[in-house]
Amino acid sequence: MQVKKKVILAEPRSFCAGVRRAINIIELALERHGPPIYVRKEIVHNHYVVGLLKRRGARFVDSEDEVPAGAVCVFSAHGVSPQVRQNAQARQLDVIDATCPLVSKVHQEAKRYAVQGRTLLLVGHADHEEVEGTYGHAPTQTVIIETVEDAERLELAPDTPVAYLTQTTLSVDETRDIIGVLQRRFTDLLGPGTDDICYASQNRQDAIKAIVPRSDLVLVVGSRNSSNSIRMVEVARRHGVPAHLVPDVTDFDSGWLAGVGTVGVSAGASAPEILVDQLLAELAEHGYSDVEIESVAKENVVFAPPARLTGSATT
Repeated sequence: MQVKKKVILAEPRSFCAGVRRAINIIELALERHGPPIYVRKEIVHNHYVVGLLKRRGARFVDSEDEVPAGAVCVFSAHGVSPQVRQNAQARQLDVIDATCPLVSKVHQEAKRYAVQGRTLLLVGHADHEEVEGTYGHAPTQTVIIETVEDAERLELAPDTPVAYLTQTTLSVDETRDIIGVLQRRFTDLLGPGTDDICYASQNRQDAIKAIVPRSDLVLVVGSRNSSNSIRMVEVARRHGVPAHLVPDVTDFDSGWLAGVGTVGVSAGASAPEILVDQLLAELAEHGYSDVEIESVAKENVVFAPPARLTGSATT
């Protein structure tokens, strides 16, 4: 019997408010200051977005030390440490901060717990820019925890005053397991008043959970260095469905479709909708032209760019 082919398209997907704000900041900075402007690290973790902004005059650098003295320098959405800010100030860079407000919230929490003298247990990936920035707010008091095993191996007394924070783009389920270990192990443990996992990461993971029961295959559009996109793939696989990350349509492998009736499709918070459209067009070429929408939430969050870029600053 011939397999009925269809696509279930998850919502929400693609850009979140923090990503939209960061991209808008670079576009406004280019309009106001003219090219080139310098961006420390990738503004967001998506190769397509970075390539587009490069063509418009943005120059991406690994360190603020690579920015000419006095030039415009944009900090990425993932945030930076105080040491980076101090170095930029010493070099008289004209800094525009595109740090996502949800990441800034975590930085404020880190500073508050550090002042209280607590050991900070930072749940996240040590090599991720967001974790590097948060760690830099209290480097002598912070321990990075990547796995449940790391949490179990912590060599701290049960009554040690500790507090936990999390990288905003992690898997909700995995983070919950790690926090569960910390709650069991420590008697004086504090955590943020609200979950650090950003609303967009959580919504996109929830949408994956909603489509996996009816999907034979899940494809997530997102770059290979996009933490939230990778977590979405992991969520699908954890629920027993084959899943692949698709940086763009050239990475699509038609061999994945063998015996597949329903393909679930979504995109990470830093992936533009145009890449989703290209993947859907490719799937349609293979007979998957019937598209059903599965929506788990409506997102209406908007983060405004700095007033200095919009002309709304008061003098």
